[in-house]
Amino acid sequence: MNFRFLSLHALLLGSLSCGGAYAATLTLTAPLDYQVVQRFSADKGRIPISGVLGALGALGERREGEGALEVRVNEYGKQATWQKLSVEPRDGAFQTGLEAPAGGWYRLEFRVVVEGKAVAETSVEHVGVGEVFVVAGQSNSANYGAEKTATLTGRVSAFDGKTWRISQDPQPGAGGNGGSFMPGLGDTLADAFHVPVGFVACGAGGTSVRAWLPKGVRSPVLPTGATSSLKSGEYESPGTLYGRLTALMKTLGPQGFRAVLWHQGESDANQKDPTRTLPGELYQEYLQQIIRDSRTAAGWEVPWFVAQVSYHVPGDEASPDIRGAQAALWSSGVALQGPDTDTLKGELRERQGQGVHFSGDGLRAHAGLWAQRLTPWLKTRLAEPAQP
Repeated sequence: MNFRFLSLHALLLGSLSCGGAYAATLTLTAPLDYQVVQRFSADKGRIPISGVLGALGALGERREGEGALEVRVNEYGKQATWQKLSVEPRDGAFQTGLEAPAGGWYRLEFRVVVEGKAVAETSVEHVGVGEVFVVAGQSNSANYGAEKTATLTGRVSAFDGKTWRISQDPQPGAGGNGGSFMPGLGDTLADAFHVPVGFVACGAGGTSVRAWLPKGVRSPVLPTGATSSLKSGEYESPGTLYGRLTALMKTLGPQGFRAVLWHQGESDANQKDPTRTLPGELYQEYLQQIIRDSRTAAGWEVPWFVAQVSYHVPGDEASPDIRGAQAALWSSGVALQGPDTDTLKGELRERQGQGVHFSGDGLRAHAGLWAQRLTPWLKTRLAEPAQP
């Protein structure tokens, strides 16, 4: 008897061959429904498995090795064989993992078996082994597009730090209530690589790179809309956005996602109050600090893609200073080259080309530009030796 994982609880009353009746509970905390696990090679990934076995009663008194926690990884329409997991099924929390082929969605079934009989069972309906990306920056990295979009392949999902769900706008974890480029990009990558794709979004509208700095870092140039309580008149970052970003990175774990996709710069370029415009050299310095400090916080050398971004409206379509700072991060090797989205103009912007955010066609074009950068890089990475 299987229950959907969304209940996070499975209860089975059974009778063992010895004639006793027992109640056993099997509660899973991982994997989650619609979770995408970052693969460590072209053909494999490791699915985290954790949970709690409870109310085993007399089962806790059995001799060691008399039972087993088992799983089978089913492709839809096909039933796999049961595999024993490397945990001893007794009362208490457990944590392990299972190597699985790249692909999905898979349906994972779990059971506790004692004396040849299942005494607790549960399942997780959708688990994928594929590609995961963290997306950060300002509004065009979040949900401010003119048209809400959703995955067409059904193989793209989104994570807000606690739960996964199928990808449809607005993306959880990011600001705004409109559309994003993520479902479209995910569909393109899912089609190209034949694996599910997951996004972890935390972009915030209208934010300067200064607002993404770690807590307490100061800047002599105040962002638009910010005031200073410091006697020096400087801006001091509250660290909220940086904290959110690094918390998500830590939750995913070392090698738990492929890269950060950074799309930001409009709120630093060509501000109406020129005293709030950030010089390119400071933009480069601050973003470099965010990248390097976040890698330290995450505990591994996270790849960062930095897009070229400074467009506002017709007539204010680029800031050579900010664009140069973004390009300098590529040339110095601090970051990888993202798309040049300043090239998306006219009908690809909202309000018949008069706005800074993307129209529906612009969101699809934005997704296409990201795919052009990510696809060849991913092919190169997947050709490298596996690093579990």
